[in-house]
Amino acid sequence: MGYGRSSRIRTCDPLLPKQVRYRAALYSDVGAGIASALANRKKLYKGEYSSRHAIRGAAPAMKLGLKTAMIPVDGAAQPAARCLEDGGLVAFPTETVYGLGADATNSRAVARLYEAKGRPSFNPLIAHVSDLQAARQIARFDDRSLRLAEAFWPGPLTLVLPKATGCPVSDLATAGLETIAVRIPAHPAARDILRAFGKPVVAPSANLSGHVSPTTAAHVLGDLDGRIDLIVDGGPVSVGVESTIVGCFETPLLLRPGGLPREEIEQVLGEKLARIPDDGGKADAQPLAPGMLASHYAPRTTVRLNAATLERGEALLAFGPHLIPGSDQAIVMNLSEAGVLVEAAANLFGYLRDLDAKGPRAIAVMPIPHDGLGEAINDRLQRAAIPRS
Repeated sequence: MGYGRSSRIRTCDPLLPKQVRYRAALYSDVGAGIASALANRKKLYKGEYSSRHAIRGAAPAMKLGLKTAMIPVDGAAQPAARCLEDGGLVAFPTETVYGLGADATNSRAVARLYEAKGRPSFNPLIAHVSDLQAARQIARFDDRSLRLAEAFWPGPLTLVLPKATGCPVSDLATAGLETIAVRIPAHPAARDILRAFGKPVVAPSANLSGHVSPTTAAHVLGDLDGRIDLIVDGGPVSVGVESTIVGCFETPLLLRPGGLPREEIEQVLGEKLARIPDDGGKADAQPLAPGMLASHYAPRTTVRLNAATLERGEALLAFGPHLIPGSDQAIVMNLSEAGVLVEAAANLFGYLRDLDAKGPRAIAVMPIPHDGLGEAINDRLQRAAIPRS
């Protein structure tokens, strides 16, 4: 994409009939163009396009020809915040690597993020906030974690903490766990976007899952062009490796080495960081945060997969417009009556919790396709169905 005065910057919402094009002198008036292009996206997330545009097994934006816009870092905060508010995906620079941001409180936006990255499972994501006050709205701090936050935030340190009461971050973003990974980035562009948005933003590295983490906007474009809405070009990042992750448990754990040396963390704590227990061989091992293996969320109630009929005393976790025999007398929650996997992913953890709380003999789950986000949904359900000792 050219950056000169004669270049055209393109943004295209999948619901717009034609590309929105506008001439830009070094990206001037980009925010206004993006706001116009995103106007129809609000209709999508309000459901106005559900009957005409719903595509079974895929996030609508990716299947309808999304065009990725790139804008310079100067003046990017407001258009980026508007895009996030409308459920869009925004790649932006942090001091570590480029992050792919989504509204952490919007399960549908988080589901789109998983799909854009091609993640095969719903691993927990790091919630990025603008300051310590915002962090305390989503996580509980003790004396040790507060010392670390005050010493190293903003900066390349992520803390895994207990969720605060009333934490608004979606269960999909935390993989249904009672802990949350939190960071305050130091990059001024990231902090400007977070302040303008005013809510937590989950932001894993802005690359396809399994690819090298991106340190420039060009890296992001190479991986995610056509998969995300917006890239904020802030030039090369300064650190180039992901944040260090520390689990603030009874024994502080180094969950992932990163941009902050462990020695500096230990100096503030006054004690050594423990290493992650080696439970990689366990069938149900699942990251509690990037870099840590721990038990995933599972309901207390037995989960029965690929149910073709409903047995007496079971509740039904349904998918699609056609229910299985026996459901007329049962408690039923439908992940997506339209059979849309992005909607099913957004509802998965909440519906499992709700059915579990009702105390059925078992939760029967209807078959769910394995394509697209279906792979991650089925992975999570299979883990939930593993018998507990």
